[in-house]
Amino acid sequence: MIPFVRELAFEYGRCDQVSPLIRRVIARNPGPFTYTGTGVYIVGQGEVAVIDPGPDLPEHLEALKAALAGETVTHVLVTHHHLDHSPLAHPLARLFGAKVHGLPAPAPQASDSPALEEGADDRFRPDIELADGDVVSGPGWTLEAVTTPGHTSNHVCFALREENALFCGDHIMGWSTTVITPPDGDMGDYFASLAKVRARHFDTLWPTHGAPVREVGPFIDAYVAHRRAREAQILDALGAGLTTIKAMVPSLYAAVDPRLHPAAAHSVLAHMIQLTREGRVACEGPPGLDATYRLA
Repeated sequence: MIPFVRELAFEYGRCDQVSPLIRRVIARNPGPFTYTGTGVYIVGQGEVAVIDPGPDLPEHLEALKAALAGETVTHVLVTHHHLDHSPLAHPLARLFGAKVHGLPAPAPQASDSPALEEGADDRFRPDIELADGDVVSGPGWTLEAVTTPGHTSNHVCFALREENALFCGDHIMGWSTTVITPPDGDMGDYFASLAKVRARHFDTLWPTHGAPVREVGPFIDAYVAHRRAREAQILDALGAGLTTIKAMVPSLYAAVDPRLHPAAAHSVLAHMIQLTREGRVACEGPPGLDATYRLA
């Protein structure tokens, strides 16, 4: 079982000091994909970085302006291009004369998958594109880009060296597992990115949604074990004669909010694509939500 962390004390729009170098403001955009809402992180004092400014909501922008009053925003950092993370990045940066850092949204791809509730900010383009290991800094703080494709192809986490902490966006979430949505999301990349983060031995993970994860190693191990168990369940379902993703999801995700079943189908598809690559599953035609599968 994944040791989820679901308790979180907060008020919408309030700026909370959550560590010596980190403050957080949560946007009022709760939902089945965003949990309590988007947590925007402010790093440093005086000259600061803002991570994942969040949705373009007037109330939320006013809360951020109040939290940042009298300070200089030197960097706006974005983990990825979903609508609950990136839309406010450029408006906030323009207010403070800052630059937006991250990776651009990939070109939209044809997909037979229904859109997720969070949606994609397909027009997102940073002012400065980051590479793995790139560093930005300010007085008393240093942030390193850690590329983590999987949830999306352009996902980037940010390591705060002074606190051995990682702002992990949607790569790892304390309250839930992460959705992998093909064709942009990739399960093989996701497993590799989890191993990459695990090897860094961070003391704390700060997801964009929900509470921090303090027992990082065991939590990531449980995350990986969950994915491997899901993989085994899919193979068992194929062995039992369930040959389509739509037939599998209701039983595989019986304990999950039905509103998340379309997203769950995406993750099953991501597993199917990876299992097909590995030669453990065969598919009639290209893998897709409506394809027919069998054990290879």
